[in-house]
Amino acid sequence: MKSLFLKIFLSFWMAFALFLVLAILVTLAFRPRTSSWEALLVTALNDSVNAYEQKGQSGLGEYLDNLERTQRVRVFLFNENMEEVSHRGAPEWALRVAKGGPRIPHEGFIFPAPPPVLRDSRASSDGLHRYTLVLSPPPGPRLFLGPRGLPIPGLIIAVISSGFVCYLLSWFLTMPVVRLRAATRKLAAGDLTARAGAPNIRRRDEVAGLMRDFDTMAERLENLVKAQSRLLNDISHELRSPLARLNVALGLARQRSGPESASMLERIELEASRLNELIGRLLTLARLEDGEQRVPPTPVFLDEVVLNVAEDAEFEAQARHCHVRSEIPAGGWAVRGEASLLHSAIENVVRNAIRYTREGTTVAIHLARAENPSGAEAVVSVTDCGSGVPPDALAKLFQPFYRLDDDRGRQTGGVGLGLAITERAVRFHGGRVAAFNRAEGGLIVEIRLPLDPAISSAGKTPEPVPEEQEA
Repeated sequence: MKSLFLKIFLSFWMAFALFLVLAILVTLAFRPRTSSWEALLVTALNDSVNAYEQKGQSGLGEYLDNLERTQRVRVFLFNENMEEVSHRGAPEWALRVAKGGPRIPHEGFIFPAPPPVLRDSRASSDGLHRYTLVLSPPPGPRLFLGPRGLPIPGLIIAVISSGFVCYLLSWFLTMPVVRLRAATRKLAAGDLTARAGAPNIRRRDEVAGLMRDFDTMAERLENLVKAQSRLLNDISHELRSPLARLNVALGLARQRSGPESASMLERIELEASRLNELIGRLLTLARLEDGEQRVPPTPVFLDEVVLNVAEDAEFEAQARHCHVRSEIPAGGWAVRGEASLLHSAIENVVRNAIRYTREGTTVAIHLARAENPSGAEAVVSVTDCGSGVPPDALAKLFQPFYRLDDDRGRQTGGVGLGLAITERAVRFHGGRVAAFNRAEGGLIVEIRLPLDPAISSAGKTPEPVPEEQEA
């Protein structure tokens, strides 16, 4: 069993039920035996017959009343015609037992049987009559006794009640753990506002302390991430001003310099352009990691976004004699979010594929539909024909400023922010992104975004893709 709740619940229940069963069995083992009542039955039968023969009906009645008062039993004496000799009035069950039948017609588990009734017969002293004595022991505690005195109804009630008590106890012990687990999942998914919730102020056990420590840790992490995001945002904004002045000075320098300075000025312009692009990406990354923004409810059609990205990428790929091929089936491809952010996320992946694919090859963009328990989702797959990525580096591709080779990054102009922005933009829209190596060489980057069926247009549903793809 993997559930802590079930382990605690079943352990407590079995222990509690076993204790109750043993307690009832021990009680039954040490309760008074029926042999003492059988001895009393024989004595009462002889004495009552003698009293009736010697003193008549009045003497018999006096003896039976005294016996019932001292022994707390009910006694009835019948003759061979099944008539109660003392004429005190015998109940129906006593007459039924005197005839040899059960005390009640049906004995079951729902209505517990009363204590067993004893009967015995003997002939009179002259041998002309035969008398039968019916003796009912005192009822005592018989609420939990079933047929033949077995405590089956009591055991059932005890097991059910103990199960209810153990369920409440298990719930009390495991509910904070469940809340803590849910908050941990939210925090791991990027929700820095996730909290386990302060337990009851009167609860001071270890689990309550763990929940309070978790909330303190989560609050500290949220403050640190927000401070880092604000710092990155502020620095990026502050860099824009000197960069703008640098561009103005560059323009003036072009007007006053000669042809011999043209190459150096072009280099300055190139580095300024790269710096400007880097600042823009840093601002985008800071905005995505802020955690305070919410996904806008604007409908975005992924088929149009992918088509626009493919057309622009096809034009850029001509410089490396490559091509970009897109496969977009007809169907509903509507999601809710920010169109420019989704365009940037997909464009970063496609540009990265163009940068690292071999010259003369084709970068493929495929849009498909997948079904999972939470609903339908769109899958955007970008495949290149490059050399691939080492398996241990696949999970690091979406980290900020991560590059496989610094020299290669400088040659291509990359700084390691494109895929990081893609991962955060996709996660911002409730999706996920992953990278896989192809068996024949190259890399596949897969973006999954939840579809919104309420705004998706009707059309032919494409074939679903597998939930996981082999690397």
